[in-house]
Amino acid sequence: MKSALAVGFAVLLGVAGSGQAAQRGSPDDSAAGYPARPIRLIIPFPPGGSNDIMGRYFAQYLTERLGKQVVVDNRPGADGIIGTEIAARAQPDGHTLLIASAAFAVNGATRKVPYDPHQSFSWVGTLGYGPSVLSVGPALKVNSAQELIAYGRANPGKLTLATSGGFAQFASELFNHLSGMKMLVVIYKGGFPALVDVMGGQAHVNLGSLIQTLPHLKSGRLKPLATTGAKRASAAPDLPTIAEAGIAGYEANNWWAIAAPAGTPPGVIKLLSGEMKRYLEQPATLKRFQAEGVEADFRTPAEVQKMIPTEMAKWKNVAKVANIRAGQ
Repeated sequence: MKSALAVGFAVLLGVAGSGQAAQRGSPDDSAAGYPARPIRLIIPFPPGGSNDIMGRYFAQYLTERLGKQVVVDNRPGADGIIGTEIAARAQPDGHTLLIASAAFAVNGATRKVPYDPHQSFSWVGTLGYGPSVLSVGPALKVNSAQELIAYGRANPGKLTLATSGGFAQFASELFNHLSGMKMLVVIYKGGFPALVDVMGGQAHVNLGSLIQTLPHLKSGRLKPLATTGAKRASAAPDLPTIAEAGIAGYEANNWWAIAAPAGTPPGVIKLLSGEMKRYLEQPATLKRFQAEGVEADFRTPAEVQKMIPTEMAKWKNVAKVANIRAGQ
């Protein structure tokens, strides 16, 4: 039964160049004159989390490539739903973009959202995927995932697991369910605020993306125990996977993608998608991603469109089998 709860994901990344050259590379007239002004990239989570980090990388590159400023606009709230709705209702002219992640699929599958997950967006492509990491505050006297699980089973309800909503909540709740630990799961407004409380001792355990957690693991403010991928992370090869630690079949990777409001001109989508693909081919991009535990894996707009229903169906099944309710 537990193997049926196994969660696997993977998804993807991109961009690169100069605005004038980028426009010459697109034969579609609907991209003529684009961009005409600064581009807003909505990040539906607070600063410091994985969406914010990945979004800022993309924004910096695209600014240099297109010759117009890409302005990061953090709009957190409701596990990413507030910022996503703002993007869905924006003028579809390519000057508003959204960074989406696995939380987009989780929300669409398990909650009533004020936009259509299937029809409200035109996808540009994927930015990459990466595992989460199970970590604890330095004051907790456990040094491995096996020790944490043993302690949690022996002390049900005594440990607090701090997490953000959406994907992170589901990955955390699934681990809590499969491990039989019965930790108190507390939902924060973002991944970074959850980390802060674990580092400060107000909570005990975190299961957050490796990209946002890695700096705090290196500083010693958090103690890493395991990662959530199917294989060990290249950025933390000494850490076992949660499956290796005894939770057979457990796998959970986050992913990041870029979307625009539905109705955005096809030429603009084609231009941005091409830039994303080039971005992922840059040695500097690949080096940065590898150091942060992110796998670059580009998918086209059509491929992302097909991926979303599959992701939503998977999370809906996980919610049903593990009795998880988003935002609870």
